[in-house]
Amino acid sequence: MGTDARTMHFPCITNKTYVYLWTHGQFQQEQVEWDDVNKLLQHHGFKPVFFADPVENRNLTDLVLLDKKSVNELRMTLRMMLMDSERRQALIQELVKSNNKLKEEVQKHMSHAAQQSQRATELQGLLDEVKSRVQHLEERCLGKAVQQHSLTQQLQKESKEAKRRYLLLEKKVVSLEEETAQLRKKLYLTVKEEEQRLTRQSRLQESKHLDQATKRTSASVSPSFKTILKTHQDQQKESNSHIQELEEEVERLKSELDTRCRSDLTGNTMEQSQTSRQRVQYHHLLTEINTLVINPRLQQYQRWPRESEEAEFQAVLPTLEQWSQQLHMLRDLHSRLNKLSATLMPLQPCDVDAKTLKVEDMMLLVEALLENASSDDKQTLRSPTRYTLASMVAHFQKLFDVPSLSGVYPRMNEVYTRLGEMTNTMKNLQNVLDLDSKASPTEVVDQVSRLVSLDPGLGRADIDSIIIKVKQHDEFFPAFHNLVTEILKILGVSHLDDILPALQSLKQAAQ
Repeated sequence: MGTDARTMHFPCITNKTYVYLWTHGQFQQEQVEWDDVNKLLQHHGFKPVFFADPVENRNLTDLVLLDKKSVNELRMTLRMMLMDSERRQALIQELVKSNNKLKEEVQKHMSHAAQQSQRATELQGLLDEVKSRVQHLEERCLGKAVQQHSLTQQLQKESKEAKRRYLLLEKKVVSLEEETAQLRKKLYLTVKEEEQRLTRQSRLQESKHLDQATKRTSASVSPSFKTILKTHQDQQKESNSHIQELEEEVERLKSELDTRCRSDLTGNTMEQSQTSRQRVQYHHLLTEINTLVINPRLQQYQRWPRESEEAEFQAVLPTLEQWSQQLHMLRDLHSRLNKLSATLMPLQPCDVDAKTLKVEDMMLLVEALLENASSDDKQTLRSPTRYTLASMVAHFQKLFDVPSLSGVYPRMNEVYTRLGEMTNTMKNLQNVLDLDSKASPTEVVDQVSRLVSLDPGLGRADIDSIIIKVKQHDEFFPAFHNLVTEILKILGVSHLDDILPALQSLKQAAQ
């Protein structure tokens, strides 16, 4: 098969026949050197290289003669190709195993993600239902609080008005008592004067009788007595005029007293009627408050007073006290909402004035917080709460099969390392198969299956080795290309189709 210094050839002039001599030791040495290569070829499913025996092969046209250098290069090339194919086959098998593992992990992650998404959907529905219920309860509580606040303000106004009227009535009573005392004093004085008048009148009658007696005896009375009688008569006239004035004043006082008594009586009756109306109004108001506390739906129906309503009104007081406590707690709620808004929305100013506390402001603040939370949810897919983070950490501990939190990070690094190796392997396969860098793993697998299906005659016993050989065709081709190029130069032809005719002509020429 090869030639060395001991090989001899004797040209024949007539038919240009060449004779080559090859010793048995050389044949055994070449056969030993080719045994390793033949084992590798048989291991990979190829036929071994046979050495032709000149005695058994009479037809020289079926033989190919190569020099020792070409044989060594061919043997080294085959050995390198087969060893490289084994290495690449092992690498591809490892990649296929890693790919299968990653597919299984991806399927597990996808199933778990689907379960988590379904659970998140259920929890979101439950959360929406709870929010709707809480909103309904808040609306009811706010409505009740507004009604209670309005009723409380109305009651406070009415109580203030009642106190003001009570004070006015007290002042009127005091003034009336003072006037009655003055009138009693005047009446006492008038009675006393009347008694004095009666005494004076009796005295005047007596004086009249004396005058008549004096008239009878006037003839016999001296002039001095006449002057005395004249003065007495003048005094009597003055006293009569004074008595008439006093009688007129008494009549005037009596008439004034009668008119004042009547006006006082009418005023008292008016005040009594007004107080009775106020009592009816207060009773109606308390009845409405009682119906509101017991059952707000019965507020539209009118209730008539009963004997047991006083006990019912007493039962209203604890409810009103509880509502008052709730109103006081609204201020705490308002302050906490302001703190929460300052934490969540630090750039937005908040009103912390407790004197102007309104439920509408609190509702607007809650709506602003909800809008801020919804915008944050759209931007960051719902900011996770502490419970969500804890459940995520527990999930990763269970997924990575680690007992503590410290073991999660190494396992995550391992996963990312495997993922990086898989990505690099996929890029190498894409480069080997001349695919785009954006090609998916499905396209890579399709390309490999397409290459495998190109040569069905090779058999399917060792599919991985065939895939490796097809993939490495571009690397194997240059060595064979150099060999064929040398053969073309030796034969003096330019096309592959001309090699066989040239060899046949050489064979015929050798014969």
